[in-house]
Amino acid sequence: MTQSRSPALSRRSALRLGAGLCAFGPLAACAGPTGSPGPDTMTLALNRSLVSLDNKLNQFEAAVTVQRAVRQALVRIGPDLTPQPVLAERFELTEPTAWTVRLRAGVRYSDGSPVTPQDVAKALEMYQGVNGSFLAAFFPEWPTVVALDDRTFQLRSRRPLPALDYLMANILITPSAANRPEELQSGIGSGPYVVTASNRGTGDYSLTANPRYWGPPPRVRNVEVRFVPEESSRVVSLRSGEVDVIDTISPDSAEQLTGLPEVGLDTVPGTRINQLFYNFRKPQGHPLSDPRVREALTFAIDGRTLVEDVLVGSVEQAGGVVPATLSGAVRTGDYTFDPRRARQLLDAAGVRAGDLRLKIIWESGEFPADTTVMEAVLQMLGRVGVPVTLQQFEPGGDISQWRQGRAGDWDVLGNGFTSPTGLAMITLQGMYGGTPEKEKTRDTYQGYVVPEVADLLDRANAEIDATARQELVARAQHAVWNTWPCLWAFVPRAVLARRRRVKDLALEPTNSYELASTRLER
Repeated sequence: MTQSRSPALSRRSALRLGAGLCAFGPLAACAGPTGSPGPDTMTLALNRSLVSLDNKLNQFEAAVTVQRAVRQALVRIGPDLTPQPVLAERFELTEPTAWTVRLRAGVRYSDGSPVTPQDVAKALEMYQGVNGSFLAAFFPEWPTVVALDDRTFQLRSRRPLPALDYLMANILITPSAANRPEELQSGIGSGPYVVTASNRGTGDYSLTANPRYWGPPPRVRNVEVRFVPEESSRVVSLRSGEVDVIDTISPDSAEQLTGLPEVGLDTVPGTRINQLFYNFRKPQGHPLSDPRVREALTFAIDGRTLVEDVLVGSVEQAGGVVPATLSGAVRTGDYTFDPRRARQLLDAAGVRAGDLRLKIIWESGEFPADTTVMEAVLQMLGRVGVPVTLQQFEPGGDISQWRQGRAGDWDVLGNGFTSPTGLAMITLQGMYGGTPEKEKTRDTYQGYVVPEVADLLDRANAEIDATARQELVARAQHAVWNTWPCLWAFVPRAVLARRRRVKDLALEPTNSYELASTRLER
């Protein structure tokens, strides 16, 4: 279900709503969990529903924490944003178009069966076979698996894939006979936890330590995962001790929790970029198909006020098309607030006041204080003669069909894009490497298809020489900026709140952590 609004709030009223964000949530009546966790149980309250235990179609940061506790990949992206071995003990480029991988001795699934090269081959087949795959856009080419023995195989490609070790950190391995080209709701994995109960409808999962885990046993025996969409309910549940960890909290909630003796806050620079992204599927002749109009609208947005008054300094306005924390990121420009110039540029492009009406859509919980940001943007655009309608989607609703251009029309999408690798090149590929062929299956980012950009990224993805590759990556970022893909964008810090009985929780820039490494103080 969705909610459509075109409210007439004053800017001061919109900014005051930062302290009452939950009042706008379509699920505002939802209650949090009840009952305190036991001494051997840790309870996580997520702001987004965990719809599956693999990541073929969707991936948000908190889900990764849970998904990778059940299913594992050959490698993982570590705290320093470089690949670390998991199922693989060896992963190295041995030819320009071949990586040689050797599985660890003794890696097994929770039923005792071994992880095999055939499972990796099937996983790659299933990830590329699902329609609308989150990860498909990141792979310039899908490699093929050539088994050398029961533990060793090669990942071969037609062209060089110098970042394949980073990419494979996102391919979660499942027994080949049980894998399907869809989000898996059940099944087994090789991780430190097994699922003992699940309810996709409510987003609730129960995990228990895997007694057959091939690695060090997890330090917490039981983990309960709950979907609690309303932020105020998550905060209350944390303060009362009903839950142990909550993610993605607003500055207002962080201020409420700061200084409480029983609660700790963890924050690190993030790798996610949040954007008000234009719909690039507009036909020729529509104002938003003109980069001059897209640029003109950016001057209407008072980014400084949004950062300081709405998001209370918890984010930085973007100065590039990917977060500066990513390896290979370069600064490309600034968003400037100048409403007079916005109106002048719109007039010069033939767009008179009232000619252009925008519809902004987003999913509740996409980023902290999302509703308040949208209300403020509505008023900012209204001041330059551009009326706006807001449409907010419930978590787990049908916004994915809208994003793919398969449902209703829209103009601007409030969206967050996480970096699954820590590399600017791969994040650029995921967002801006669209081609006409990919657009036919809706495997592009909001219809973004710009041949010049796609060509630069295609060359970068196949360039073995690191210096030459970075030059292409930098050029691609400037080329993207010049297309003005966003009305506005910002980079948040990763923030997590936890009960102090939760120890050794190491929050990483990807806004996730190793669940098996945490422990509970008794």
